Amino acid sequence: MDPILTTIVPIFSIVILGVIARVNGFLPSGFLGPANRLVFYLAIPAMIFRSIANASLTLQANSAVIWLVLTTLLLFFAFCLFLSRIWPMALSIRGAFIQCSFHGNLGYIGLAVAFYHLGVDGLARASILAAFIMILQNFLAVTVLQTYRKSDSKGGKVSAVIGKIAANPVIVSAIAGICFSSAGITIPPVVDRSLKILSGLALPMALLIIGGSISLKQIKKRLPAVMGSSMLKLILLPALGMVLFRLFGQQSKDMLPAMILLASPTATISYVMAKEMGADADFAVAAISASTMISAFTFSFWLSVV
Repeated sequence: MDPILTTIVPIFSIVILGVIARVNGFLPSGFLGPANRLVFYLAIPAMIFRSIANASLTLQANSAVIWLVLTTLLLFFAFCLFLSRIWPMALSIRGAFIQCSFHGNLGYIGLAVAFYHLGVDGLARASILAAFIMILQNFLAVTVLQTYRKSDSKGGKVSAVIGKIAANPVIVSAIAGICFSSAGITIPPVVDRSLKILSGLALPMALLIIGGSISLKQIKKRLPAVMGSSMLKLILLPALGMVLFRLFGQQSKDMLPAMILLASPTATISYVMAKEMGADADFAVAAISASTMISAFTFSFWLSVV
């Protein structure tokens, strides 16, 4: 069977299962919040830290790919700023539109695709890249949300949002893993096995939560802008990355983890940040839902192209 199908179909089957479970009351709204915190603060960080700490940075960290993927994000961010000014859209959704067009779901979707398609080595490469990408995209998200913040907004202070980003457990665990790997520190077997057990919870639970959070109602309300944001995120951003990777002579095996991360749908934390900083949180929910569903097809396309 096609290895791409064997990666994408099982992953998005679990997402669909999450939708069905929510509709039938197995994933009530009161459960999704605590479950999301469990995954975000414990399971995903454990998985990322373990995969990077056990990796060889000299073999699995490609500095050229890191710089190219960050350059891609910066160029694309500038393009989104320009596009938002010439596209006839309400000023109230501009900040959320730009954020949702570049802010990718690396921890829940990107790393899942990397692991199930590329294995442990691919997960380590993707996790290292994700640390750098998360820092940049969160900084850019705060910048654009503050720029287009509603004048009557009662959202949180920028300093509070930046503080949350600095304490982001995914970023912290990735940096800690890089430090362990660079120093050649071996994780004690007992600790490593404990982390492995906790890591096993991360991806299945994350995919169920994604499915349980999808909202078709919000998509219908803002269909043109939401579809535009999704196409930018899922088609144009990875296309720009591929062009740069090819121009600078990167091989498919080196660029594939980066392409998976660039092709990831809009991050679920986009909703939290939009709400905290006075942007259109409902637009963020719609963009997250639409891009997640469409990414089942665009992931298949990009994996086959690369």
